[in-house]
Amino acid sequence: MKNSKFIDQFATFAGKLGNQIHLKTLRDAFVTVMPLYILAGLIVLLNNTVFKWIFQGDTLTRFQYWGITIANGTLSISGMIIAVMVGYFLAKNRDFENPLAASMLSLVSLIVMMPNTVSVVPDGAKDAVNISGVLSFNNTGTGAMFAGVIVAIIATELFIELSNVKALQMNLGENIPPAVSRSFSVLLPVMTVISLFGVVSALLFNITGMNLISIITIFIQEPIRHIGTSLIGVIIIYSLGNMLWLFGIHQAVIYSAILEPLLLINITENITAANNGQAIPHIINLSQIQTFALMGGSGSTLCLLIATFLVSRNAVSKNVAKLSFGPGIFNINEPVLFGYPIVYNISLAIPFITVPVLGILISYLATVTGFMSPAFIQVPWTTPVFLNAWLATAGDVRAVLVQFIIFALGVLLYIPFIKVNDKVVEQKMEG
Repeated sequence: MKNSKFIDQFATFAGKLGNQIHLKTLRDAFVTVMPLYILAGLIVLLNNTVFKWIFQGDTLTRFQYWGITIANGTLSISGMIIAVMVGYFLAKNRDFENPLAASMLSLVSLIVMMPNTVSVVPDGAKDAVNISGVLSFNNTGTGAMFAGVIVAIIATELFIELSNVKALQMNLGENIPPAVSRSFSVLLPVMTVISLFGVVSALLFNITGMNLISIITIFIQEPIRHIGTSLIGVIIIYSLGNMLWLFGIHQAVIYSAILEPLLLINITENITAANNGQAIPHIINLSQIQTFALMGGSGSTLCLLIATFLVSRNAVSKNVAKLSFGPGIFNINEPVLFGYPIVYNISLAIPFITVPVLGILISYLATVTGFMSPAFIQVPWTTPVFLNAWLATAGDVRAVLVQFIIFALGVLLYIPFIKVNDKVVEQKMEG
């Protein structure tokens, strides 16, 4: 009874957490922009690996120009893109009638908070000079993603609140086109929010000499990301997410809402660094987790399927494994989770949680020791095992070897628990 009560309370808490409107908004926003980062990762792979194998000199430069323009339109404005998406989805999740206005306002508010001058070093010069009338990719790209999220949330929440104040609503009458009427109905709230952000921007500059993006990056983004994407932090959060599956709750309520946005920022910074020919800054990132901790999906259940083929004597389990193997190759494992099942199956709980942890640890150690290259290409999550390791590291065969070792160990770890599961199933059938 106590265990049942705890599970019910935990499930209720997890459900509320997953439906928390700001976390839900982040999940929706980051999922929407994911194709852009996958494209950017593949472009960086072409620019820095494939093209260098094929072309040289001016020909290489001309071909790489194509990739640079795409990187500029994706990675280099990722902070602005995420601000637009967060504003839109927050307004939509609040059932606000004009989410496009909220997305526009979020973008404008973020730009208002950017510095008016940018420090640059001209070609051939040694000293930096301040220039105005430009936006720096440092303030619009990956470094501004956290600021984009915070500014968009604040701007949208203020906008929605002010839009509900009747004194600020402008009614032009009945014979006005709906689009014009909607535009004027939010005119004063839009002007008020932008003006407030302008005041904050001016005060910050005059008092501290800094802008909001720099302040958020230094005092909020980096500390949170340092903790959340540390080795211990990732293992704890990711394991909690996998634990939810045992209670029939999708791990996305924790992983997608809390961890994935931080990991996505890390991989975008890795892609940007690779695109600029710089050292890769983050070992732990979204591509690394998806490649080495989701082999076949949550719990690395492709290892479970192979182990089932090897040792299981239960006909039902083998049939489920056969049906699940095809989707599992592409990291789709709902047939395993609900058919084997994993849900409410204590027999398989330990390997389901520990095999992904093993993948994170081994891939981290292999990278930090220099045995393999860090993951810096965001490949589609449906990319099959071994191919995704090769692509994520821009063709490093050692990464494929590391993934094979993790996979083999995962199979071995699942084997004794599959035998236990067979006995449990057999006892239930006899009973």
